[in-house]
Amino acid sequence: MKFLAITLIVHRPDPVTGVRKPTQDRFREVLDNAVLAEELGFDGFGVGERHERPFLSSSPTVVLSHVAALTRRIRLFTAVTTLSLLDPVRAYEDYATLDHLCAGRLDLIIGKGNGTAQRELFQVTPEDQWDRNAEGYEVFRRLWRQDRVTADTRFRPPLKDAEVWPRPYQRPVRVWHGSATSKESVDLAARYGDPLFSANVTNPVEPYAELIRHYRERWEHYGHDPARIAVGAGSAGLYVAPTSQQALKVYRPVFESNLAFQKRTGLPVVFETLEDFVERSSALIGSPQQVIDKVHRYHEQLGHTVQHVQADAGGLTDTEHRDSLELFQSAVAPALRREIPDPPFPWAPVLPPTQE
Repeated sequence: MKFLAITLIVHRPDPVTGVRKPTQDRFREVLDNAVLAEELGFDGFGVGERHERPFLSSSPTVVLSHVAALTRRIRLFTAVTTLSLLDPVRAYEDYATLDHLCAGRLDLIIGKGNGTAQRELFQVTPEDQWDRNAEGYEVFRRLWRQDRVTADTRFRPPLKDAEVWPRPYQRPVRVWHGSATSKESVDLAARYGDPLFSANVTNPVEPYAELIRHYRERWEHYGHDPARIAVGAGSAGLYVAPTSQQALKVYRPVFESNLAFQKRTGLPVVFETLEDFVERSSALIGSPQQVIDKVHRYHEQLGHTVQHVQADAGGLTDTEHRDSLELFQSAVAPALRREIPDPPFPWAPVLPPTQE
């Protein structure tokens, strides 16, 4: 199993202290967390893309380029690239450039994105967002593979024998499809034989497991080898402590503050108590053995071979956050790496024979 640390660069007051860091300090925190993730042995670091309050992740290529300069080994992920909002030609240029700068350490997770405000900002409607996502991916995919592209597009000016630079480093970049609630995203992934990344954050496991079963069915429908399926899954929170009692004690103020925020802002509340959150959500909170057991329970439902955890402290102190990540990597990750297989492809740049 492989492990990613991911941030959406949420910028709101700390759920426990109520203090909101200056914007520059928040970006510095992201960079520090990326360096820490590599230092501790995580396999990937991901940055989201959102174009609305309270997120600072509107330019993931810029952030990941800086992360690329500070790191050497860790793979860089987007989480997710919102192709329904973007011009696929411009997105290709940005990500092909980033892929050269990081020497082929880039993986993309694409999706239509969430949020009414960012959809309105880019004048995308609920009726056309899936068509935009599918068309954007088709063009993006062809640009990465073909030196010249002709495409009769609906949502951007048509392309006629278009040549777009730079030409890619990876041939091609690996693209995962982010999935939260819709069969459209899993069908698009299955159609192209691409890996799937389940959000697996807001609800209990059942709706996510149902979508992944649909993905597997569509994968076989499109004639792909079932042995080549790769699934990743998110988590709703992370705090690993030597004992379950300590984990609950430390995480309780974080949960209660987040619960109050959900109620105050009218967000749906799925888990009313910390105990229910720990038991039925995807949050990895508890002793090392409890976290290992929970990932196994989710693996039985999802069959995932990549797991993401939060890169941010999210209400924990810096010391609590670092101690948790260190314990995760020293006592949890080694067991899961032994017991759950890796994805069915190399965790390395995708290069043609002349570059290997």
